[in-house]
Amino acid sequence: EVQLQASGGGLVQPGGSLTLSCATSGFIFDDYAIAWFRQAPGKEREGVACVGSSGERKYYADTAKGRFTVSRNNPKNTAALQMDSLQPEDTAVYYCNAKSGGNYWGQGTLVTVSS
Repeated sequence: EVQLQASGGGLVQPGGSLTLSCATSGFIFDDYAIAWFRQAPGKEREGVACVGSSGERKYYADTAKGRFTVSRNNPKNTAALQMDSLQPEDTAVYYCNAKSGGNYWGQGTLVTVSS
């Protein structure tokens, strides 16, 4: 059974930081790119960052560039999203996604940026 579980969300003040984690199982992690998406209330889901299967290639949405860092640990089948300088507009449910031969989604984790 394929499982992806995002965790690490919470309430943070503007300017603060959070690190999200994505724990996975049930598929060959090394073969899959891992992406982070988010969905804010009333808005469509949008891509935030992506890391290639080897970890060498990384892509960021313009809204994430310079503030977010995506990474992965292939031996542990996990990925992470380090988020710095968070702003209220970053408030959303964040999801991790694995895509290659399959396209797998996990449950999201809520990030709330508020004073």
